[in-house]
Amino acid sequence: MVALGGPAHSPKVISRCRIELADPEAPRPVQPYHAAQNLKLNEAEVYVKQFADRARKLAKQAVLAAISNLQEMGYEVVGCGIPLGSGRSVPSVEAALASHPMLHTAEGELFRGAIHYAGENCGLAVTGVKEKELTARGTTELDFSLDYLQLRLAEMGRPVGPPWAQDQKVATLVAWLALAAYERVHLRQNP
Repeated sequence: MVALGGPAHSPKVISRCRIELADPEAPRPVQPYHAAQNLKLNEAEVYVKQFADRARKLAKQAVLAAISNLQEMGYEVVGCGIPLGSGRSVPSVEAALASHPMLHTAEGELFRGAIHYAGENCGLAVTGVKEKELTARGTTELDFSLDYLQLRLAEMGRPVGPPWAQDQKVATLVAWLALAAYERVHLRQNP
C-alpha cells in the first residue's frame, strides 16, 4: 500500500506498507486456488470461501489501521485505488480448478476483491484501474507526457527509499489517479 498526500498536481508519498491478506501460518506462496486443487470440489469451494472471507477481514483491519495512522499524521483519507486485472470474469471454483491460467486469474481477483471490500467498508471511494491501462490513464488524466510521468513516479519513491520497484510504482500511480478523481468530484461539487 502506498499513501499519497497533497494536491493531485504534486502529491508526495506519505506512507508505504505491505498488507498481508493471509494468516502468517498459511503455507507460502499464498495461492488458495492452487491449494484447493487437491481437494474434492465441495471441500475446495468451502476452502476458497473461508480463505476469501479471512482475506477480506485482514484487508479491512489493515485499511482501518492505515486510515488511523494517516489521520494521526494529520491527513484526511479520501479514497483508495486498486490496480485491476484483465477484466476476465472469475469462473466458478470448479472452472478455475480446471484451468491453470484461471487459477491465477481467480487468485488475483480474490485478493483485489478483498482490498475493494475493505475500501468500501471503510467508507472510501474506490478507484479501480486495469493495470494494462494504468499508464495511458495516468498520462491522460494527469495530463503528463509518458516520460514525465515515469520520472515523477521514480522521484516519488526517493524519500521513502528502497524498495521502490514496479509494484510500488503501480500502487502509487493508481493512488494518484484516485486522488485526482476525488479532486475532480470535490471541485465540481464545491467550486
